[in-house]
Amino acid sequence: MSTSMAINHLAPEQTEQFADNIVGFARALRAAGMPVGPGAVIDAMSALQVIDIGNRADVFTTLEAIFVKRHEHALIFKQAFNLFFRASEEWKHLLDSVPLPEQAKKKPQAGSRRVQEAMSQPHMTETPQHQEQDLRLSVSDKEILQKKDFAQMSAAEIAEALRAIEMMHLPQAELLTRRYLPDPRGLRLDMRRTLRASLRTGGDIIDIHRLGRIEKPAPIVALLDISGSMSEYTRLFLHFLHAIGDARKRVSVFLFGTRLTNVTRALRQRDPDEALASCSAAVEDWAGGTRISASLHNFNKLWARRVLSQGAIVLLISDGLEREADSRLAFEMDRLHRSCRRLIWLNPLLRFGGFEAKAQGIKMMLPHVDEFRPVHNLSSIQELITTLSRPLPPHHRSLIRSAA
Repeated sequence: MSTSMAINHLAPEQTEQFADNIVGFARALRAAGMPVGPGAVIDAMSALQVIDIGNRADVFTTLEAIFVKRHEHALIFKQAFNLFFRASEEWKHLLDSVPLPEQAKKKPQAGSRRVQEAMSQPHMTETPQHQEQDLRLSVSDKEILQKKDFAQMSAAEIAEALRAIEMMHLPQAELLTRRYLPDPRGLRLDMRRTLRASLRTGGDIIDIHRLGRIEKPAPIVALLDISGSMSEYTRLFLHFLHAIGDARKRVSVFLFGTRLTNVTRALRQRDPDEALASCSAAVEDWAGGTRISASLHNFNKLWARRVLSQGAIVLLISDGLEREADSRLAFEMDRLHRSCRRLIWLNPLLRFGGFEAKAQGIKMMLPHVDEFRPVHNLSSIQELITTLSRPLPPHHRSLIRSAA
C-alpha cells in the first residue's frame, strides 16, 4: 500500500470505516475527561482529507491540533492516541508501515489508567433497558461504597471512589477579615464617600454611605501522614484536596513520614493524575516510617507563620502511631493548636467501634485538637465537608469526638 493516501482516495466502505474510527476516538477522549464536541469531530474529518493518512505523525499532529485545547490534556491525548490506534483492528491496515513511538514502550505515565478505562467502556452499544438496569445497580452500589473502608476496596471500587471524590463540592466557609468595602448594609460609616457625595448638593442632602467587612474563604492547611499504615488513605485524601483546591485557592498541603515535604505547588496541576504523580515524585519517604514530632517541629519552625497567619483550618491526617512519643510531641501539637483557628485530627483508626486512645502518641496529641474524626470512607469525607462549611466561633476549643 502506498504511504501517500488521503480520505478522498479511499473506497466508499473504507471512508465510512475511517469516519467510524474518528467518532470512536472522540468518544474515548470524552470518556477520559477531554471536552470534545461534534464540531471538533467534523473539523477533524475535514483536516484529515488534506493530509497523508498513511503517516502516523501527520495524523497525530492534525488530531492533536483540533482536539487538544488545554496544556494538561496533551498527555491524555497522546496516551489515548497510542492505545486506540494500536488496539483498533480497523486502523491496523493504515498503520502497518509506521512503528509505534518509543513513548509507548515506556512505563505508564500519569493518566494512563484513566485512558485505559475510557477505552474499555462499551460506548453506545447498550440498549436502554440495560442502561436502566445498570443505573439501578449503580445506585445500590453507591450506597455500599459510601460506607466501605478504603483499605478494603478493590481497584474498581477505588476508581469509583475517586470519581465520587472529584465531584464533591466544599462550600465556602467565609472568614471575616480586617478590611472593608462599600456595603449598603454595613455597620461602619464611610465618612470619605459620604462627604464627597454631599459636595454635589452643597451639603443640603447627605446620602449616608456604609462599609462592611470583607469575607474570604478560610485557608486550609493539610498535614498528611504517608507512612505504610496510612498510604492508602492519604492517596485518596489527596484527591479530595485536589478537588477542593480548584475552587478554593488557599489550600496548602504537606506530606510527612520521616521528613516534611511541601507539595502544595505539585497538587495545583489541573489534571489529578499528573498532580498525584508530581506529589509522589517530590516525596522520598512514601510508605516508610513515622516521625510526627520531628515533622511538626519542622512545620512550626519553617512554615507556620507563612500559611497559618490568616486564621487557617488545619487538617491533620494520621493514625498517631508515633515511634518517638515523648514530651516534644505534646509541645509541638500545642504550638500548632495555638497557631491556627481550628485543628481537626482525622484518624482512620476511628473506624473501629471499640477504639480507645491507648497508644502513647495518641494520648499526647488528643488534648490539643478541636475535633477528632474518622477518615476511612466516602461518608466520613462528606461529613468533613459539612464540618468545614459550618461557621465556628473564633475561640472554639472544645474537643468533638465524631462517631465512626
